[in-house]
Amino acid sequence: MSNTPMAANPLTRAVLEIDEYASGLGWDQPARLFALVDTAQLRTQEPALAAQLGLEEEPGNAGLTPIEQDEIPADRPLDEFLGTIAWPDAVAGCALTVERLMLPPSAEAQVPQGLSEQKLAKWVAEHPDRQEVRMTVAVLRDGTRESALRLREKDSPTEVLTGPDLVPGLAQALSATFED
Repeated sequence: MSNTPMAANPLTRAVLEIDEYASGLGWDQPARLFALVDTAQLRTQEPALAAQLGLEEEPGNAGLTPIEQDEIPADRPLDEFLGTIAWPDAVAGCALTVERLMLPPSAEAQVPQGLSEQKLAKWVAEHPDRQEVRMTVAVLRDGTRESALRLREKDSPTEVLTGPDLVPGLAQALSATFED
């Protein structure tokens, strides 16, 4: 993950690192969940794990290290699954990368009313203006958020859009995993 561009803050760097990792796996992947841990703390408290992750050579790095979690169950709605998560105190934040179809705002007026969730998903999948997008969203315990969006048709590291409020609903769902 060494091609990740330098970003202004550790959370943005972590999001871009996860986006780069997901990009290397290709498209049509399942959602992936990551714990975000303080790199310096990880090096101190878990030196063997830090060495396994290749973090021992970077003593000045005060960033966040993403650690992929077990696979998300495919037979369970994502929001339901996120509602079951509780993180230990050592986890500073979490991130999720997920692929979805999205429509431009101009298509909102065309959405038929009263469709079931399945029929709406089918309608979106068949819409000529649909876009495949990979969203990587991360939150910290203090509520700080960051996101990265990558369109399949513009699949390039220079075409990744970042910002804290790109996917507010998913950011809120991830923040809820830190609530008691």
